[in-house]
Amino acid sequence: MKKIGLTLLLLFTIVQLSTAATLKIGMVTTLSTKAGYLGEDIRDGFALAIEQGAGTLGGIPVELMVEDDGRKPEKGKQIAERFIKKEKAHILTGIVFSNVAMAVVPKVVRQNVVYLSTNAAPSKLAGKGCNPNYFSVSYQNDNLDEVVGQYVTEAGHKTAYLIAPNYPAGKDHLAGFKRFYTGKIVGEVYTKLGQSDYAAEIAALRAAKPEAVFFFLPGGMGINFLKQYAQAGLSKEIPVYGPAFSFDERILKAVGPAALGVKNGSQWTHDLDNAANVEFVKAYQEKYGRMPTLYAAQGYDTARLIGSALKAVKGNIEDLDAFKAELKKADFASVRGNFSFGVNQHPVQDVYIREVIETENGGYTNKTVKKVFSNHIDAYAAECKM
Repeated sequence: MKKIGLTLLLLFTIVQLSTAATLKIGMVTTLSTKAGYLGEDIRDGFALAIEQGAGTLGGIPVELMVEDDGRKPEKGKQIAERFIKKEKAHILTGIVFSNVAMAVVPKVVRQNVVYLSTNAAPSKLAGKGCNPNYFSVSYQNDNLDEVVGQYVTEAGHKTAYLIAPNYPAGKDHLAGFKRFYTGKIVGEVYTKLGQSDYAAEIAALRAAKPEAVFFFLPGGMGINFLKQYAQAGLSKEIPVYGPAFSFDERILKAVGPAALGVKNGSQWTHDLDNAANVEFVKAYQEKYGRMPTLYAAQGYDTARLIGSALKAVKGNIEDLDAFKAELKKADFASVRGNFSFGVNQHPVQDVYIREVIETENGGYTNKTVKKVFSNHIDAYAAECKM
């Protein structure tokens, strides 16, 4: 009887030690609404990196907890608080939309929890609101628009019409475009977040007669706008430009030929020729049966960054300063190639212009056209005092 009791006690101790050694990562992301696929791709890219590590990141066992914020800031706050207080999560990540990020991130980092952004990166968190516990692994919101502003200027378009949803990211993205576009802005319209009908905006746009249109409408918003723009007969008259968020492979499948030939800005494309990216694209397609999007690439890179830091500190997340120091080194092979962190812990990276093309099987995808910025630093880094 004593032997059985001792065996059970030993097994219980082993289970306890195993559980204690597992690092918990809380992912707050958008899995519902028409934008739900954005969170799915972030989750799937992140999960792929864990699977490649046989349930570990950097050799350290991890548990990924994923919950849907429904694109609602208040719900995001509740999930984050539960992850921290009840689940004892060591790291948080995953937020898609900037309004959710602004509600969640400042409170999270004040609790001495590390947050790594797989997507949303509002300007307020890059400049004066920067924090040692906050890292953006994606970009700073303005970056993918700045490259388009530069490209549209170089293309010789003298006037442009701008459209974006009325929330923090919408304002950031248009600000980014305007920062590098030297022509005249003949219209700047902010729509309702989640809007599906753009008839009024398209009518106003037509009346303004711009030489180019720049829009930021992620997820289902972009699908509806592009379809309605083509149906109005404007796609052949006025070229459309935007950041990659409205031209990922899943949107292109829904939009079809209406997006053909559109130029868009991105820091990543599946055709970037580096070993990490080639491996990632192949593995992602084999695992999920679809081409990875920008969001999947960012989720994957975030997981691998975490893995590099965990390996360096041998899983000792309690030494938070050492862990953050290793994160800042960005000692991992990014699918983007060049990748480092600036003083505000936002990426310093190359940014490209891509073009939507038709594939051999009749589908649509992006190809890299040219690198416009090398080792690009965001506009708010100088405001960060850390």
